[in-house]
This record gives sequence, C-alpha cells and structure tokens, in this order.
Amino acid sequence: MRGLGPRVRRRDDAPPSKDEPQGPTWNGFSVRTDLAVEAREFLARRTGGEIPGVLSETERTRYATITRVKVVTEEAARALGKVQGNYVTIESPHLRSRSKEVQEELAQTFAREFSRLAPLAPNATVLVAGLGNWQATPDALGPRTVEYLTITRHLHGLVPPELRGGMRPVCAIAPGVLGLTGIETGEIIKGIVSNVRPDFVVVVDALASMSTSRLGTTIQMGDTGIRPGSGVGNKRLGITRESLGVPVIAIGVPTVVAAETIALDAMEFMQGGTAHPGGPGAPPQPAPGLAERRQFLRQALAPYFGALVVTPKEIDDLVEDLATVVAGGLNAALHPSMDWDRILAYLSG
Repeated sequence: MRGLGPRVRRRDDAPPSKDEPQGPTWNGFSVRTDLAVEAREFLARRTGGEIPGVLSETERTRYATITRVKVVTEEAARALGKVQGNYVTIESPHLRSRSKEVQEELAQTFAREFSRLAPLAPNATVLVAGLGNWQATPDALGPRTVEYLTITRHLHGLVPPELRGGMRPVCAIAPGVLGLTGIETGEIIKGIVSNVRPDFVVVVDALASMSTSRLGTTIQMGDTGIRPGSGVGNKRLGITRESLGVPVIAIGVPTVVAAETIALDAMEFMQGGTAHPGGPGAPPQPAPGLAERRQFLRQALAPYFGALVVTPKEIDDLVEDLATVVAGGLNAALHPSMDWDRILAYLSG
C-alpha cells in the first residue's frame, strides 16, 4: 500500500522528491506513515480533537481491534497526507503468538471487512497482484501471499455452472520490482488488466509504520489503490482506478519502521514527552515546544538515518504468518462457498 506513505526502500528507488506528500502535517512538522489510522491519531493528539472531514469508528473482537477511517474532504486528505477514500485497519498483538486459532479468526475478520469494502458480483473476475521484492524478506509479503491463493480463473470455464457455487475466477501475479525486471510495476499490471479485463484488482504490499508495536500486528486495506514509491518521494505509475479503469483494493502490513523515527521518539521522550497510551513502541505524546526541536533533530539525523529502516529479527516468521492470514482471508472472501477446513488444508499443504 505504497500510496499511503513510506515503504521498504529498494535498490531501484530514486532520491526522494520534496513535491510528494509523505504523511500528516502539523505546524510545519510532518511524519511518515503508511497507516491511515496512525495519521489520524497523530493529528488528533496534536490538535486535541477529531479532524474535520475524517470519519472513524472502532470495533473490538476477541483478538482484534478494527478501525474504519473515511477521508471525506480534500482538506482532510491534505492534512493526513492520504488519498480520499475508505481505510480499514485490523490490529492484533496476538498475531505474533503464531496461534492457529488466532490466525483463523483474524482471517475470517479480514474476509468480512474485505467483503464490506469490495462488494463483488458472484462471477466477478479478480486479479491479485503481490507487490514487492521476493529477495528482501520484509518486502516479500505480496509474493508470499500470492503463493497461498486459490487460483481458479483457468478452471472456471471448465466447471459446470451448477457446481461453481461461490467460486469466482481469480488470477494472480507477483510482478517483482523495477530493479529486478526493468519494467515499472504499474506498467506490468496495466498490461495484464488490458488483456485479462478483471472486474477488480487487489494489490498486496509491505508497509512502514511510525510505531514498533504495529510491526507485524496490523493489516490495512483501502479502496484508494497504490502509488508505488510515494512514501520515499519516488514518482511511479499509480495502480489506481484512474490508471487501470477498474476498482483497486490495496492491502498492506507494516514490516519496517524508520530508524530515524525510533531515534526521534526516544529523544522526544527523554526531553519531556510522555508515553502514548497506545502501548510500548507507540509514538510518545509531545511536550510543548518539542515540534520545532524534533524538526531540527530530524534534519540533523537525516544524513545518518534518512534511508535506514528497522525490521524485527523474527521477520521471516512474521511474513510467513501474515501471508497465511491475508491469503486465507482473501480465499474466504473471493470463494465464499469454500469451507474453512478446505481453506486451511490448502494453506498447510
């Protein structure tokens, strides 16, 4: 979901551009985050209230907190550094427990939220694109998710209508990255769409967070599409409804946090900030007058931390588990007639 903020920096990335929005801005101070819920929280804490033009609601289940954010106005979109549209965030610290019960319930929660966000016709053709570099583990979420999908487009025409049930024609691609293929990801997807003519496109990608507590524990989906590389200022062809001509649902999980962010948060805390009640690793609440000092520290640290990101040491297991949850949720949403025993058997086999 690269259109929602910064992402994993790759060797094919160009130098950042100052013209591209990076995230929410307050009093001239901006932060970088892919998550709409973090952008809303950042501005709400700094302004002391809700942001005009942004609607949000929260629901809690046994293992997850679901936050739905709707960016209604252009002014709110500029303030948040996000595109107008709907964003759904599923947060669960239990994801790190590697519990199969937790994964199954979260996959069902994901399927329910996805179906609300993307109402599909029974016979809608869906293209799923797993974005990212499969050679870099924190960026391999998209390709790994595609491996676990139930692909049916090549079989759909061979199955009698009375036996199809809720099985939709689904196809998938892991297009790689520009440094591996020499082709823009958006160009590859656009070429496939022009030939396959899907009714919906789903893109899965790795994200960056401004909070270490959200790494590997948060899933975001949105109906705004993706603008590859926008988080680091790279101008890439957007994978959006405007560029493809079909609706695009973007799904992402934060797997990295900027080292600069960790350093700034630690310094802010030592200089008088108080811990944010969201939990360990969440951005601290600033003391008065720290915004200017934080901006100064960011400029001072940029030569050392500007392009450095940090990922958990157990990222291999996290990406594997998250790919299983996202793929399981997509399989359940795209093929509603499949029972969970069949889905879990497919994912484990």
